[in-house]
Amino acid sequence: MTRYSKRMVVVHWLTLALLIAAWYLGDSLADATDESKATLAGYIVHLSVGGAVLLLTLAQLVFRCKDGRPPLAEDKPIYQAVAKYVHYFLYTVLFLLPVTGITIVLNSKVGAALLAGDANMLPKEHGFKDVFSHEIHEQLVNVLIVLAVVHILGAIKHQFITKDGLMERMMLRRKD
Repeated sequence: MTRYSKRMVVVHWLTLALLIAAWYLGDSLADATDESKATLAGYIVHLSVGGAVLLLTLAQLVFRCKDGRPPLAEDKPIYQAVAKYVHYFLYTVLFLLPVTGITIVLNSKVGAALLAGDANMLPKEHGFKDVFSHEIHEQLVNVLIVLAVVHILGAIKHQFITKDGLMERMMLRRKD
């Protein structure tokens, strides 16, 4: 079975780990903001992880172009179409999430607070209610969760129902 390149596999799993971290950090940051306890460090770490996700997503696209990808699984055309579009939407959301995050910083008090180094300037409870990009960012997180679930269900289908070894394509090779 043809596999993805080693660097594609590493970037895929690293992106997943950073997405989980960004989700946790963003959720914690939202709670802290609502309690007026958010910190500059909290925003900086969340922004850094989000920026890393953006860079990894761009790297994945470059590697995918340079290294190619294995052919689609021999499956019903409807499943192939679902897999293809789920991947397109995943890449789109993984690009848009960090971009909307940057837009939030530019369109809210967060940017000014970071530039001034003053946590007292950070938004407090309901501090993002008039920031449209924040709403988009939150909805994109929901879309990402749905897409990730569909992606994982597809992997589970191939692993346990079709038993075609498709998941091996996204695993690091073992030395025999």
